Amino acid sequence: MAKATKKQALGRGLSALLKDPENDINSAEDTNADKVVGNIVELDLESIEVNPFQPRTNFNEDSLKELASSIRELGVIQPITVRKLAFNKYQLVSGERRFRASKLIGLEAIPAYIRIANDQESLEMALVENIQRQDLDPIEIALSYQRLIDEIQLTQEQMSERVGKKRSTIANYLRLLKLDPIIQTGMRDGFISMGHGRAMVNIENPLDQIEVYEKIITNKLSVRATEQLIKNLNSELPAKPESQEFIIPKHIKSGVKDFSEYFGHKIDVKVTKSGSGKITIPFHSEEDFNRIQKLVQRDK
Repeated sequence: MAKATKKQALGRGLSALLKDPENDINSAEDTNADKVVGNIVELDLESIEVNPFQPRTNFNEDSLKELASSIRELGVIQPITVRKLAFNKYQLVSGERRFRASKLIGLEAIPAYIRIANDQESLEMALVENIQRQDLDPIEIALSYQRLIDEIQLTQEQMSERVGKKRSTIANYLRLLKLDPIIQTGMRDGFISMGHGRAMVNIENPLDQIEVYEKIITNKLSVRATEQLIKNLNSELPAKPESQEFIIPKHIKSGVKDFSEYFGHKIDVKVTKSGSGKITIPFHSEEDFNRIQKLVQRDK
């Protein structure tokens, strides 16, 4: 009788197989796993949750509406990728724009590739697959690389192998995160290019960075003109007196490690020689900010 039930489930297709509690698949070794994992399956949109590890934070509404219109006419051409969480419950790994656009036009199901992965593997897959996208801005790519360093503990060499980019290319993206947040936002919004940003990284003083940024916007400077402006600026600066680098005390280093583990992010700390300092807690999306806020409120 049990065998007949399984044959019947297979006859209804892969989607029906996944909705049969007797055929629940949780690992690659389970019966019928080879029929599901790596294959395209129609999944109910209600059974899929958004990936909290999603490195992408900007979803342009007009662009989503255009994609939704295309999906209405042609369907979802490229399946999304999900990982199985529990019985008939899945989490997005990649394809959130297609997922959001499908919900926007009221679709009930979407084609998907199913993977079985733990949280760390899911984060790495989401980050690496998103880095390959053509429509990410330079700061989003830089943040994805930084998360691979902070949360997966990948070296730049390992990242180079994962994403198929030269190590020097990865380093250039990461350097963009040294720019003032105002400039990073300008780059994300398309006011300046990555070339402008790479040039401004050579300016140490944030106020000088902002001043150059404003000149770029006002005068519509090219990358080459920006590089010359920065070269002139640096030649006018007085030489800095040599000073011994201040070493962060051990008790603060150990405390920062505890903070990082608690909040799930690498916590940045700056300490002056007098002992005062500043702690910075980064976040990568609205969902991530809400998660950190709950952690803080829980301890009140």
